[in-house]
Amino acid sequence: MENTRTVPRSPAERTRETLTRLATERDVWLASAHPEHGPHQVPLWFSWDGQAVWVCTGAASATVRNVRAEPRVRLALPDSFDVVLLLGEARCFSDRDVPARAADGFAEKFGWDPRTEDDAFVYVRVVPRTVRAWRGASELPGRVIMREGAWSAQPPP
Repeated sequence: MENTRTVPRSPAERTRETLTRLATERDVWLASAHPEHGPHQVPLWFSWDGQAVWVCTGAASATVRNVRAEPRVRLALPDSFDVVLLLGEARCFSDRDVPARAADGFAEKFGWDPRTEDDAFVYVRVVPRTVRAWRGASELPGRVIMREGAWSAQPPP
């Protein structure tokens, strides 16, 4: 069992470590909801471009249907101790309309380019408005490190 006692990090340290995780991790849980069909949550590969999270999923997926009806989504990195939660606005891009830089970055990170597949894929860009990060109960106070799209502290060098 892992020790859950930690020394609380400063907001700047939390921001730096969150940005590092966004740049390096592979998986994210994306939760969306449709006014008629209710909630839907799915694990997806993601890339971070420094301002937004990009995921890619089948064009006929519930995620795409939900985002088109209700663009507010929640994202969670898959760690229940070192928590990172993002709340943001999502926008869909077809595999023909996605900005090349975003699609190229996704393909480079995963060695898979959905634009080359026979099936249609949709890229979903999520711009975070709120980010919460905490590691254990000692960090629950001050867990909001982004509010209204602005980081609360600049990460240390």
